[in-house]
Amino acid sequence: MICVGIDAGSRAIKIVLMDPADLRVLGSGVAEQGVNGGERATRLLEQVLAASGAALEKIGCIVATGYGRNAIGIADATITEITCHACGVHHLMPDVRTVIEIGGQDSKFLHLDPTGAVQDFAMNDRCAAGTGRFLEVLADRLGVSIEDLGRMSERSTRPAAISSTCIVFAETEIIGLLSSGTTPEDIVAGVQNSIATRVATLAGRNAEAPVAFTGGVALVPGMKRALEAAIGRSVSVAPQPQLTGALGAAILACRRVSGDSSGRLDRGLDGSSRRDESALRPCCGGTDRAAGSE
Repeated sequence: MICVGIDAGSRAIKIVLMDPADLRVLGSGVAEQGVNGGERATRLLEQVLAASGAALEKIGCIVATGYGRNAIGIADATITEITCHACGVHHLMPDVRTVIEIGGQDSKFLHLDPTGAVQDFAMNDRCAAGTGRFLEVLADRLGVSIEDLGRMSERSTRPAAISSTCIVFAETEIIGLLSSGTTPEDIVAGVQNSIATRVATLAGRNAEAPVAFTGGVALVPGMKRALEAAIGRSVSVAPQPQLTGALGAAILACRRVSGDSSGRLDRGLDGSSRRDESALRPCCGGTDRAAGSE
């Protein structure tokens, strides 16, 4: 039997295949998100299955998470990304107590207990200034790739101060900095610091060590350094940080079928086997809640 986790993010779709017997990852893949996320997820799943030598008939459960999880018609259940990122990070880094995830259009701060359950969390999904979208806007303005931004920040000698808290005004500020002679390298470093500072406000004084950094932005050189400076703590980038949400979803899919040989569903890739579930599911027996809520 195979279990599948699908993280349908705002900028990319990620898939992890897992053996429920030993939670071993059998394959994974990433594709760009698009207008029809459901179809793109189906095509990516077919590609990952083929590359892994796995058969569709062996799938026992599919759990979807992420921004576009409700568009994944082939999923048996949808679970919030808060729970899935916590579960994925705890599986890889069981000592971690704080998870900071920066994605394409949102950022999250999670506080975990020793069992991996989410004790509280904060999430920014209303302002792009603390997300990967800010880096995309900057890369477009400078005419470089996201990967180039990381290398440029490493050459900065005096990071620019980005005072605007809105990405629209910040873009205007960047144009002004370029006109005044500020180097692109210093602007990139300044934007990275700005993103990290916005994210640090989510954590407040609650960034308990050890701290893990996940999400696609964790792959950008310079962001780890900026985040460490902003929260005043050492930060570890999770292994394959873009996949932690899909990994957590796959683990939770495995738990649905663990010890139940009848858990496999006969399916096509038309979504006919889908079952709805509550959005919030604890990773390890705890309860997710927003910071300060009951």
